[in-house]
Amino acid sequence: MSFNLQSSKKLFIFLGKSLFTLLEAMIFALLPKQQKNVAGEIVLITGAGSGLGRLLALQFARRGSVLVLWDVNKEGNEETYKMAQEAGATRVHAYTCDCSQKEEVYRVADQTYKAFLPAMIANDHGHLVCISSLAGLVGVNGLADYCASKFAAFGLAESVFVETFVQNQKGIKTTIVCPFFIKTGMFEGCTTACPSLLPILEPEYAAEKIVEAILQEKMYFYMPKFLYFMMFLKSFLPLKTALLIGDYLDVFHAMDGFLERKKKL
Repeated sequence: MSFNLQSSKKLFIFLGKSLFTLLEAMIFALLPKQQKNVAGEIVLITGAGSGLGRLLALQFARRGSVLVLWDVNKEGNEETYKMAQEAGATRVHAYTCDCSQKEEVYRVADQTYKAFLPAMIANDHGHLVCISSLAGLVGVNGLADYCASKFAAFGLAESVFVETFVQNQKGIKTTIVCPFFIKTGMFEGCTTACPSLLPILEPEYAAEKIVEAILQEKMYFYMPKFLYFMMFLKSFLPLKTALLIGDYLDVFHAMDGFLERKKKL
């Protein structure tokens, strides 16, 4: 009898909390969550020397954040440094760092996910942001290596979030960003057959929306919104049907015109 009462109590608590979270999600879908203040907060941005990284740095600079800029391109990073100062950053620090080399990361600041988390856990404060991609949600023809890295980034960020949840670290937030192609030059020559549903994103617009998602503490943020619908369909449609939709939208040939750019050091 005691076991049945305990099980019933656990079930009712679960149902009550589930209902509350669903109502909360519905309310925030209609009434956007208030953006948090990041003035004075330390924001580390990798790949800050150009493209989306630079634009994100400028967005946070305008909000008075303390910026730590990392990039392998010293010249580009120093240019971002100057632009961030002019944009209103409280303080800016720029470091030349190749984040693909573990030794470089530790040489510059001894800071990675692995090194950040203990301090975040100790203070129960922080926000981890992962810039993944549509290529971290679905396989893309001609982009297997990139998909592998973005699936890995998504999985790492989601796993770390679950670990902080289990440890009841409510002050540590996570945002995983999955955009379609952005006009930063990385995917020069790529096309979309359905610009109304899957537009190639303008960099300034993408950076602004990403920062909004971070400040509203969204866990998952996909751009454009059609990606949410795509992932919903993927979760239950038969494989052949999903492939027919992909063929109809011509997404399998988005990389056909891709022009690989040379790495600038």
